[in-house]
Amino acid sequence: MKVLLAAVLTAAALTAPTAQALAVPGQAAAMQRDFGLNEQQMQQRLAAETSAAKLLPAAQKAAGTAFGGAWYDAATQKLVVGIVGQDHVAAVRATGAQVTAVPVSEKALNQRKAAVDKLAGKAVPAAVSGWAADPKSGTVVVNVQAGKRSQAVDAFVAKLATAGAVTVKEVAAQAPRTFAAGTVGGDPYYVSNIRCSIGFSVVGGYVTAGHCGRSGIVRGWDGSDQGSFQGWSFPGNDYAWVSTGYGWWNVGVVLGWGQVSDQLVRGSWEAPIGSSVCRSGSTSHWHCGTILAKNETVNYGNGQLFYGATKTNVCAEPGDSGGSFITGDQAQGVTSGGWGNCSSGGETWFQPVNEILQTYHLTLQTA
Repeated sequence: MKVLLAAVLTAAALTAPTAQALAVPGQAAAMQRDFGLNEQQMQQRLAAETSAAKLLPAAQKAAGTAFGGAWYDAATQKLVVGIVGQDHVAAVRATGAQVTAVPVSEKALNQRKAAVDKLAGKAVPAAVSGWAADPKSGTVVVNVQAGKRSQAVDAFVAKLATAGAVTVKEVAAQAPRTFAAGTVGGDPYYVSNIRCSIGFSVVGGYVTAGHCGRSGIVRGWDGSDQGSFQGWSFPGNDYAWVSTGYGWWNVGVVLGWGQVSDQLVRGSWEAPIGSSVCRSGSTSHWHCGTILAKNETVNYGNGQLFYGATKTNVCAEPGDSGGSFITGDQAQGVTSGGWGNCSSGGETWFQPVNEILQTYHLTLQTA
């Protein structure tokens, strides 16, 4: 009987007792490499991020309608909550979170972001990598590739600005792309003529990227029949799920690829912006970085837009699509696409996992 291991990664045990290590030694080594910290420093960071993630719901409730978003501050190792006005400042501080003033509420900013998505349509200039709501500035930030600003880009930005405050940020000159790859031997799953990576095990199968979705039999790492896609969505979203059979079964663990120990998955607490996050994929294996933005719209070109993405500075490469993003033992999302590679660096976006579970009424397989 084959064991199907979801290719996922961990960075902070959000439900673990203090006596339990927040990262296995091999995983800590990967994070040490990517963050430039020793194992003790990384464990301290993970513990602080654990506290921040678990504090967020209470802090958001205390802020009420004045909630203007939240992020993790690695310098102070604290959760920072944006607040509109002064009425709820004391209540939020009482939860243990830090407070800072922001121009608009998260609800209002997300409404502005939704209006920008609608105004943008599908005809997005190739030089525009995407856009995201920025709680710190209270604006929708449009990412334009370095050296590629033009009259067409400026006209596009001006159109978006009719929805409210918009700012322009210069980003890497490389355009985002999805991370599917042609078929090669020895990787997690194949469908049609592509190879992608398993995300997280769920009861009855696993979740992965929507742009990997195809009709027909999905084959496992050994080439044997594994299952079939039961649903997929791309563009717009980038999620899918595969039901498994043929003797494969599913467990809530991380596949270490011989680089790191396999790690248990215990839930899907959502980590805030600024938290560390790690990714496991069938091509480049384990790499770590930081959550940079949420609810970002990514332009993959040719009218293919991906809404609601989470942006990271973790590298990835073709074939990593669908692989796992995780903070601690908490699932965060599945790899969608990005730019760059793991030799020179880059950025990668992921599809949040909780949306996939809710959409398809799936239950995360946990240990």
